Amino acid sequence: MLQSYARGANAGLASLDAKPFEYYLLDVEPEPWLPEDSMLVAYAMFINLNDERAERDQQRGVIAEVLSPEVLRWLDPLKTPWDAPMQGDIPAAAPIPGPGQLDLRNIPLVARAFSEDGPPPVLGSNNWAVSGSLTSSGRALVSNDMHLGLDVPTIYYRARLVSTGPRAIDVAGVTLPGQPFVIAGSNGHIAWGYTNSNGDWSDAVILKPGAAPSTYRTADGDMPVEVHVESIEVQGADTVELEVRETVWGPIDDQSIIPDKDVAISWIAHHTAATNLGILQLETATTVAEALDIANRIVMPPQNFVVGDENGDIGWTIAGQIPKRGDFDPGLPADWSEQHGWQGWLEPQNYPRIVNPEGGRIWTANARVIDGEDLRILGDSGYEFGARARQIRDGLFAAETFTPRDMLAIQNDARAVYLAEWQKLLNDLLARNDAADLAEYQRLISDWIPEAVPESVGYRLVRAFRNEVRRRMSDALLGRVREIHGPDIRLRPSRQFDAPLWSIMTERPAHLLPANYEGWDEFLLDAALAAQTSLNDGDIELADRTWGEYNTAAIRHPLSSSLPMFSGWLDMPADPLSGDSNMPRAQGATWGASERFSVSPGDEDSGLLHMPGGQSGHPLSDFYRDGHLAWVHGDATPF
Repeated sequence: MLQSYARGANAGLASLDAKPFEYYLLDVEPEPWLPEDSMLVAYAMFINLNDERAERDQQRGVIAEVLSPEVLRWLDPLKTPWDAPMQGDIPAAAPIPGPGQLDLRNIPLVARAFSEDGPPPVLGSNNWAVSGSLTSSGRALVSNDMHLGLDVPTIYYRARLVSTGPRAIDVAGVTLPGQPFVIAGSNGHIAWGYTNSNGDWSDAVILKPGAAPSTYRTADGDMPVEVHVESIEVQGADTVELEVRETVWGPIDDQSIIPDKDVAISWIAHHTAATNLGILQLETATTVAEALDIANRIVMPPQNFVVGDENGDIGWTIAGQIPKRGDFDPGLPADWSEQHGWQGWLEPQNYPRIVNPEGGRIWTANARVIDGEDLRILGDSGYEFGARARQIRDGLFAAETFTPRDMLAIQNDARAVYLAEWQKLLNDLLARNDAADLAEYQRLISDWIPEAVPESVGYRLVRAFRNEVRRRMSDALLGRVREIHGPDIRLRPSRQFDAPLWSIMTERPAHLLPANYEGWDEFLLDAALAAQTSLNDGDIELADRTWGEYNTAAIRHPLSSSLPMFSGWLDMPADPLSGDSNMPRAQGATWGASERFSVSPGDEDSGLLHMPGGQSGHPLSDFYRDGHLAWVHGDATPF
């Protein structure tokens, strides 16, 4: 298959009247496509979707050296009240540590420039399915929005593959250029899609020096560190040599934040057979049961796999290899000098599954999906905060019948459900304090449009306030860690940090108020004033600071920054965009739905599909931007 694909790619290249325009701009000739290049495309997706340096483990390890285990669990909880799992209970808020465990009254908050940007977006996705009991046709209905960084040309391309030979297929959906199959879509019998699972697929391993120089301890005795030198050729410059130090568990991280120790990274993509072409089998699968069996044998960046079939059945599982771990805490740097760490791969028959749940609905959105032993098997590399998954779940349970257009309404849902409590907190704060210098801010947020839509000013102002409070409290809570390890250490709050943050906002414990302030109102008013001052800077009035002004598409060709005079041809339009994190329409200036579809297998003609760009990679083609505006506005276009 890979050889045939390579021959086809090279035949297509040879058939062109001229090489693609990028090669003229770079003054190079196209290299022939090789079968192994298709596998490298899969590795590029591993880097996009996994914590390839086990940074979460390393950050938790640094924090654990300074703060107690109880405080760390509170700052970075596995479960929060905002969770919307398909399995297990939703917990109450964890209690705030007392002053004997964490006290900020003697720690002044260090001033830092205001930034409207919030936490970095999670490149992940939404998908869900409803059973045939909830559709007029009796077929399952599957939706999938795969959120990734957005560029030109697009990440995915729409395709329909029809074969009438021994391997008869009729499958439609999206392909990943460089790989010879439909990634997600429908074959008339099943429809399927993915979201990033955020299970724990990498571990940071603390190396213990061996008896001899350049060796390290293992359960099998001391081993030498292997050194590889990679030569990277650079056009018009000297070759760059990169030294890679290798252990039996993986390479040593040359950017580790753990001081005075070598840290090796054990990552699933470093292991042999890290990827395969198992997705090909989905093109001919006919039932949910068959598709789930295939998914558990696919080797890829582990994903939440959601599938529905023409009989109305629906199911969820993990597609991708799951490591079996030894007896160590997978959320902290590990010492494998006396144990073997990973102990092979989980057997497919032991993968967690959910099939035809009682409510007839399945949903995932990069957040925690399951609980108990299944959750222990998957681990946690930083699940997304549950607000987005919860809003999707609630949208699915708000109706009893569904069509693709009903699904599109959920996909387009940009309501600020999570920020509503922050808007109330801010409005009450400003009303209570009669802050004259914040009167305009209060006016604009008190009568806000509670959606992340381009025309909303209030949404942007509430969001800016919340992000500033979030940043300040994170800085304060991790202040002791920076005192010990230095101010420049790379630390970021947990993706679940909004849960402990909201507990602070509602309980307002005196021992967690930074030393610069006499009371919580003073702290919060100062954050609001910082947001207002920054947004008022320049010639634009506060009332004109719309969400669309900030959330403007910047979907650019890789060469346009070097050729700004051609950016008008190369880039997608700078459209104001709806959507944000923590809502189903998860979308920002440079990231968002790299595709968006809803389809029932066997009724593809009624399905819907969006793409952020067109089918051509040439800016002078009529198809370069075709479909982009429908993607921007969320208008229905055919699958």
